[in-house]
Amino acid sequence: MSEANSRMRAGGFTLLEVLVAIAIFAVVGMLALTGYNQLVKQSERAGETMARVRAVQIAVERLSQDLEQLEPRPIRDPLGQTVQSALIADARTSTLLQFTRAGWTNPAAVQRSTLQRVAYHIENGKLYRKYWPALDSTLSTEPADVELLDKVRSLKTRFMMANGQWVEQWPVAATSNASTLIGASRNRPVAVEFALELEDWGLIKRMVEIAG
Repeated sequence: MSEANSRMRAGGFTLLEVLVAIAIFAVVGMLALTGYNQLVKQSERAGETMARVRAVQIAVERLSQDLEQLEPRPIRDPLGQTVQSALIADARTSTLLQFTRAGWTNPAAVQRSTLQRVAYHIENGKLYRKYWPALDSTLSTEPADVELLDKVRSLKTRFMMANGQWVEQWPVAATSNASTLIGASRNRPVAVEFALELEDWGLIKRMVEIAG
């Protein structure tokens, strides 16, 4: 009998041994699953971080390129009665920045100007870039409004005049004389500095030299 029992034990596992093996397998599986979940979360966080980096870079580059191509081309208001400056910046208004820029690409060869009127504004913590299909638009002209970036706290600008002095509002001075007004509306700063404050990145500053 003793020899028969020895042969039976040699040919298989006891219930206790099976339970111990299952427990070890379960622990190893849980450790492996936990490690996998951590890797997935880290990968997701890395993807979100890279997406945020790209979004910030695109927004800053878009704003910089627009300002670099600032053109001294004023526009008519939708009613055609007054002249609006080539560059308008006033932090007290909903539109923080509005100006005429060059270099509007035209791959489809549409009959339109290569100049473009653009504006930047913040709404519900998001930075938007607005542009019009024509410079001298009418009341029926609908602009396109494109979201550039979220988690935005503020966008502040200041402008360097030809004498090297910095101002925070443009145009610098207004006049009631029509000919002087048209001339002043074409004035451009020498450089523009913008400060973009984000909830997660803090303050991002760039200085852009105006060509020409």
